[in-house]
Amino acid sequence: MEKNTLLAVVLSVIVITIGFMIQNYFYPPVPPAPVQKTEQTSTPQASPPTTKPVETASPALTPTSQPIPATGTIVPVKGESEPAASIVTLETDLFLATFSTRGGVVKSLKLKEHRDRDDLVDMVLPATEDPGAFALSFGGPGSPALEVPFFVRRVDAQTIEFYREFEVTGFPDSAFRLTKRYLFKPGEYLMQVDIVLEDSNLNSVLPLNFNNVAYTLRYGPQLGPQFTKLDGQGDYRHFYAYVEKKRKEIKVPEGKEKEVTEKPTWVGIVGKYFTVIASPVVPDYSLVLSTAPVKGVPQSAQIFISRPVIRTARQIDTYRFYLGPKVSKYLGRYNNRNDNAFGLQDMNFDEAIDSSIFLGWLEAILKFLLRLFYGIIPNWGVAIILVTILMKILMFPLTHKSYESTSKMQTLAPKMEELKRKYKDNPTKLNQEMAELYKREGINPMSGCLPMLLQIPIFFAMYGLFSKHFDLRGAAFIPPWITDLSAPESIYSFAPHKLPLLGWSDIRLLPILFVITQLISGMFTQTAGTASNAQMKMMTYGIPIIFFFILYDVPSGLLVYWIVMNILTIFQQMYINRKRRVSQ
Repeated sequence: MEKNTLLAVVLSVIVITIGFMIQNYFYPPVPPAPVQKTEQTSTPQASPPTTKPVETASPALTPTSQPIPATGTIVPVKGESEPAASIVTLETDLFLATFSTRGGVVKSLKLKEHRDRDDLVDMVLPATEDPGAFALSFGGPGSPALEVPFFVRRVDAQTIEFYREFEVTGFPDSAFRLTKRYLFKPGEYLMQVDIVLEDSNLNSVLPLNFNNVAYTLRYGPQLGPQFTKLDGQGDYRHFYAYVEKKRKEIKVPEGKEKEVTEKPTWVGIVGKYFTVIASPVVPDYSLVLSTAPVKGVPQSAQIFISRPVIRTARQIDTYRFYLGPKVSKYLGRYNNRNDNAFGLQDMNFDEAIDSSIFLGWLEAILKFLLRLFYGIIPNWGVAIILVTILMKILMFPLTHKSYESTSKMQTLAPKMEELKRKYKDNPTKLNQEMAELYKREGINPMSGCLPMLLQIPIFFAMYGLFSKHFDLRGAAFIPPWITDLSAPESIYSFAPHKLPLLGWSDIRLLPILFVITQLISGMFTQTAGTASNAQMKMMTYGIPIIFFFILYDVPSGLLVYWIVMNILTIFQQMYINRKRRVSQ
């Protein structure tokens, strides 16, 4: 029993340790960088800035025949009045959007129902040198974004347009109008972006062909909310694409770009709690995903959608973007056209939600129980305690029998010691006699492993749940101590300083309470024959200390669960020990 129990514990430690090592390998921490605020103006500038021509890049694409060569630069039509550069806001029931007329881009898109520290969650992180989200460039992803001022028109309370006339230098009759239209709908985290291109001279085709690319629409520089590092535990950014009814993750090395060769239904940047999903509604396009450095953000994550040459005089391209919580009740509504205002069907946006491959069913059960208890007592910490008590009750018949079996081992200690002395030179005979002794007394030596084996899947399911369950984000238990059950707690922080080797910048109380309760629990489950055993001493005293370092930065909710489970186990073992003493 001793060796098997120790093996079960050590294997658990190894699995968890390897998991953290793999996590840190694939999502290494990045050094924090200061995020500077984007400069904004509330009124139009007195003197509009001089219009700059936008040079077109030449992406490495195979050129084809072009009806109207467009190899020059794109500039606003001469003689047209210059619009003022200004900041425009639009507010809906869910969004607070801030636009810049320079390029008609989104500078900020805040979620009114979700907070991030002292402000609303912003789905567009500001950067020092970045044009903004939904910037458009003529040419491929490497082309500079349009940053000239646009005229602005509010179509209605949910729709805003930015428009301007452009032409290609060196080519007569090449004028065309570009309109960027943003459409919101009540109750929807989905927004629609329309790119409207109209040839001003009614030519047969629009004069846009830059090495077989007309324009590129970009989302970037990074999905919010704010972060200092992406370590895979506190937060992360993954690229997902939904191709042929399957979700696939697209790995983009840090600081690099990667072209997506398929035509996915959607592509998204997925964080721990929020996501942006882009779904082009155009006949043909190409995709590039990028983590290229952007000054002002610790790490970028961008989506570039490029349109090939447009061979008509007027073109309306529609793109839909989901920007909101990574929650099934919002993402799943786009699987039924009757559940959303856009009439979308079978979009499978909810595939962006991460779940455990093997323990997803257990996570779903635990999530249901947490919500059930939260509905009774609206405190997620209390809900975790009640779920822990319920788990203990459900496992009681098995664990109680196991603990009783372990307790009975104490009565066998003298007989076991006698057998060890008698057969000390004959290990084979000793094992046979020990097995016969267990059989006569009705004791299963493997039963001591059972409580631990039952805990392992629940532990991993709890870890996955507390790491990404949206309801626990920012959920306080005992303020000002445990203010967020999805993150580690802290009773004292000495950041930015860190402890050598460990890299810790906070003193946490929950890991200490875990070690104390785990040690006490181990002492109560010791038998007289194992208290002096070196292996059991290692299990009783060494393993909790190892777990202290492994679990130091895990979500608070996980440690609350484990501490409560330890306390319940202590009381259970006290009851068993008292019952045994009375029977003697």
